[in-house]
Amino acid sequence: MPGLVALPPNGIPRFYKGGPAIAELRGIELGERVPEEWIASTTTVFGDDQLGLSRLADGQLLRDVIAADPEAWLGPDHVARYGADPALLVKLLDAGERLPVHSHPDGPFAREHLGTKFGKTEAWIVIAAEPGARLHLGFREPVSEEGLRDFVAEQDSEAMLGALNPIDVAAGDAVFVPAGVPHAIGEGLLIVELQEPSDMSVLVEWKGFAADEDEATLGMGWPTALRSVDRDAIEVSKLQRRRPEGAVAELLPPAASAFFTAQRVAPASGAVRLEPGFAVIVVTDGAGRIADLQVERGAAVLVPHAAGPVTAEGDLVAIVCRPPRSEEEAPTR
Repeated sequence: MPGLVALPPNGIPRFYKGGPAIAELRGIELGERVPEEWIASTTTVFGDDQLGLSRLADGQLLRDVIAADPEAWLGPDHVARYGADPALLVKLLDAGERLPVHSHPDGPFAREHLGTKFGKTEAWIVIAAEPGARLHLGFREPVSEEGLRDFVAEQDSEAMLGALNPIDVAAGDAVFVPAGVPHAIGEGLLIVELQEPSDMSVLVEWKGFAADEDEATLGMGWPTALRSVDRDAIEVSKLQRRRPEGAVAELLPPAASAFFTAQRVAPASGAVRLEPGFAVIVVTDGAGRIADLQVERGAAVLVPHAAGPVTAEGDLVAIVCRPPRSEEEAPTR
C-alpha cells in the first residue's frame, strides 16, 4: 500500500514573471519566468498533453501511479465519483508582476464549450506578501454586456482595475474565488493556490500578456468567451478570511467544500491528528514530522487515502489541501 511521498519540484513556465520566491521556499533553482509550481499534479497545461504532470522521485508520473491503484490513493468514495482523478490541483504561485484581469469558466460552461470535465474555481492562501501587495477581485458594481465589451476593446488597465474590488492582504489570509469572477493577483505575492484541475483563463486584459485574442479567449472568440465572465457585483467579505489562530483552522468558507478544502495546521509543542484521506500538504514554516516523514519549510508532501489518519507534530506551519467534500457542483465520473 502507498505511504506518504515527499514530492520533487515541478516548476511550470508561464507568460508572466515570477519564480524566485518559490525557489527560495522550496530550496531549488528556477528561471524568472517559472512563476508556478504544480504540486501533486495530474493536470496538464491547456493545449499540452505533458507539461504540468508531476513525477515522483523515481521518475514515474503521479498520474500513472494513481491510475494503477486509485482506491488506495484516493479512497473508494472518491473513485466512485471521479474515477482515478484527484479532482484537485495545488500550486505555488509567485507573482513577480501583476497578473492581468482575467476569469475562469465554471464547470457547466467548460463542459459545453471547451469539452473539459472541470471548470476552474480556485482559492488563494497568502504565505508571503511584500508591503503594499494587493489583490483585485470581482466587480464593485454590476457591469453591462456593453461595458464588458468596452473593457476588452479599449484595453484600459486602469479602468479595469478600478472596476474591481481592491483587497489588501497579508501572510495567512485566504480568499475563495468562484469561477467566472474576474480578478488580478498583484505583484509581490506568494500564494498556495487550490483549484479545480484545469488550466483555462479568459484574459479580459490581454494586451501585453497573451499572444493574441485567440489565446485570450481560449479559441472561443469574444462573444462566447465573455459569457463565462460574472458581471455581477460581489461582496468580498463573504469570500475572504483573515489569518486564523489555533492548532487547526479551516481557511475557506463552506461554499468552497464543493471544490476543495484547506486547513492551516500549526501543532506548536503538541501534535495534531489529521483526518484520513487524500491530501496535499505544503509546509510554509518551521520543521517537524508528518507521520514518519521529517519535514521542514518548503516541503511538499502527498498523503494517500490508504495511509489513514496521520499526525503532524513539531514547530511547523502547513497548509493541508484536499479534494471536494460535498456533492454540490463537482461533476461525477
